[in-house]
Amino acid sequence: MSGRTQSFNVSEHFSNNSENNFQTQERTVIDRVEPPFWWVGMKEEILQLMIHGDNVAQFDIQTSTRDWQIENIHRTTNSNYVFVDMKISATAKPGSFNLNFVNHDPDKKDKNKVHSITYELKQRKDNSHLRKGFSSADTVYLITPDRFANADVENDQVKFLKEGVNRQDRDGRHGGDLQGIINHLDYIEAMGFSQIWLNPVLLNNHEKYTYHGYAITDLYQIDKRFGDHELYKQLSKKARQKNIGLIKDVVLNHIGSEHWWMKDLPSENWINHNAKFVPTSHKRESLHDLHGTDEDRQAFVNGWFVPTMADLNQKNPLLANYLIQNNIWWVEYADLSGIRIDTFSYSDKSFLSEYTHRLMQEYPEFNLVAEEWTTNPVLVSYWQRGKQRHDGFEFDLPSLMDFPLQDSLVRALTEKESWSDGWQKLYNILASDFIYANASELMVFPDNHDMSRIYTQLDHDLKLTKLAVAFIATTRGIPQFFYGTEILMENRESDSHGLIRSDFPGGWLQDDVSAFSQKGLSPAQKSMQDFTAKLLNWRKHKSVMHTGKLTHYAPKNGVYVYFRQNSTDKVMVVLNKNTHDVEINPQDYPTMLKLNGTSKIAKSVLTDKLYQLNVTFKVAGKSALILDLQ
Repeated sequence: MSGRTQSFNVSEHFSNNSENNFQTQERTVIDRVEPPFWWVGMKEEILQLMIHGDNVAQFDIQTSTRDWQIENIHRTTNSNYVFVDMKISATAKPGSFNLNFVNHDPDKKDKNKVHSITYELKQRKDNSHLRKGFSSADTVYLITPDRFANADVENDQVKFLKEGVNRQDRDGRHGGDLQGIINHLDYIEAMGFSQIWLNPVLLNNHEKYTYHGYAITDLYQIDKRFGDHELYKQLSKKARQKNIGLIKDVVLNHIGSEHWWMKDLPSENWINHNAKFVPTSHKRESLHDLHGTDEDRQAFVNGWFVPTMADLNQKNPLLANYLIQNNIWWVEYADLSGIRIDTFSYSDKSFLSEYTHRLMQEYPEFNLVAEEWTTNPVLVSYWQRGKQRHDGFEFDLPSLMDFPLQDSLVRALTEKESWSDGWQKLYNILASDFIYANASELMVFPDNHDMSRIYTQLDHDLKLTKLAVAFIATTRGIPQFFYGTEILMENRESDSHGLIRSDFPGGWLQDDVSAFSQKGLSPAQKSMQDFTAKLLNWRKHKSVMHTGKLTHYAPKNGVYVYFRQNSTDKVMVVLNKNTHDVEINPQDYPTMLKLNGTSKIAKSVLTDKLYQLNVTFKVAGKSALILDLQ
C-alpha cells in the first residue's frame, strides 16, 4: 500500500458509489470523499471534507496551492476516517485541486506520497446565492414519487438494491420515478401548482418498506429506482422552465440502519445510544418545559423512531457540519427552491440553530419549512425566526407546517356548530396568530402523506372537501396539497400509510383510469379536479391572495366570512357549512365593505356570476363563495 499512488476520480461517485462503495477487487486507499465536489464563491470559506479509506488517518495530508489550503485536520477514534478543513480563497477559480497523502510515520525519513485525490471546485450558477425560495405566492404539490407515475420500467429492479417492484404489496415499491414526474409537469402546471415537494428520493437500500424514502442509506446518492443525479437535475430544470420550483425533503434526525456508516462508524458517538435502538419518548413538550428534567429532554431528542432509523447525534461537530454541507450541496447542485425538514424538533437544538443560520446565510432569500407535528401553536411558533424565546436560542427558520390549523379545519367541518365548536375552532386558532413571528409564512394544508386523506377525514363528502380546499387556497400562508386531493383519493378501508399513498391513477400504462386525462374518473372526481384547477390558477395570478391582509368575522350560524385585502384589491370569502342555503346581508360587514348606500359589484371566482353588494344574496348549502370585489 505504501508504494501506491492513485487518483480519486470524484466523477465516479454517482455511477459507482451505491453499487460497490468505490471498492474494486484491489481496494484503493481512498474510497469516499464527501462532499463529492464543491463550488467557488460560497459564503462560507471553509469546506470540510470527510475522507474514508483503509487506515487513512495514518497519513499526513498536503496540498500546494494558495487557492485551496488546509486549515485543519480532524482525526477520530476510527482510523478509517479523516476530516480535512479546506480554506477556499475568495479569489479561487473553478478547477481541479490535489490533496496528497504521505507517510505519517515519524520514524520514516522519507515522506513518500502514497496516494492523491483530485478534487473539483465548480463555477456557481449566476446569482445562485440570491435564489428565490417558495413563498405565499406559490401553491405546493406534495408527491410521493414511487406512487405518482412509472415512466421507466427498466429501473423497477436494480441488481444491487434489495427491494424490487411489487405493485400488489401496499407497502412495497410500485415503480414511480423521476421521469414520471417530468412527463407530467404539464399536468402539474395546468392544475395551478407552482412548487413540487417530493418525499425523499435518496437511496433507501433495505429489504422492504423502502418506497417512502425516509430511511436513507446514502445522503449523496439518488435512489436508482427513481433515476439518477442527472435526471434529478433535469426535473429541476424542466420544472423551472414552467415556473415550478423544486423543494427537497431532507432528514436531519436519522439515517437508515443500512447506511454505509453503520458498518464503519466515523466515531464512537456518531449515533445516539451507542448505535443501539432505544425509542424516543415523542414528548416534544419536554424541550420547553420550565419544570422538566434533562432526562426527559434527552429521551425525546436522543431516542430512535424505529430500529431501522438510526438516530444521529448532531452534538458531534463533524456530523453536524457534514449534514449542513450536504444540504447546501443539494441546493446548489439541483438548483432547489426550498427544503422541507422532516421531524425537525427531534434534532439537537444547538445544531438546528447553526443549520438554519448557515443555510439562510448562504441563501438569504431561500425558504426552509420544518415539520413540528403538534396541534399546539405555542410549540410550533417557538421555532420560527423572529420569535422571542425564553431560553435564548435563535433559529433562522422562515416557515413551519401549520398542523394546528389543519386539525382545526377538520374539526370545523365535522363538528356540530356551537359557541365553542365547528367554525369556532378554526376562528380561534387564527385568532391565536399573534403567537407567531409571521403567521403568513406558515405552510397550510388539508392533509399530507402521514395522515388520512382529507376526503376520508371529511367522511367522503365532496362538498365539505371543496370547502376545505377553498379555505386552504384563500387563507393566510403557503398552501400545500397532497397529490390526489384534486381527484378525491381516499383511504376509507384503513389508515395504512401504504393505502394513503396509493398510486395516482394514470401513472402506469396498464391503468384503466387516468387523472391526467380524466379518463374513467367519476363525475365527483371530475368536479373536484375542475374546481381545484380553477381555484388555484386564479390564486396563482391574484397577488392579494399572496400577501394581502387576512380579516375575518366571528362565525355565525354555520357561516364563516373573511376577507383578503391590500391597498388596491379585496376578496370576500363566504364558507357555508349548512346543508341549506343561507342569506348574506352585506350590511353585516360594514368595516370591510363600506357600502354607504352605493351599489358595488363583485364577481364569483368559481362561477363568474356577478353579485350586487347593496342587497342580500344567497350562498348555497355546503359551498364556498369567493367574490372578487370589483
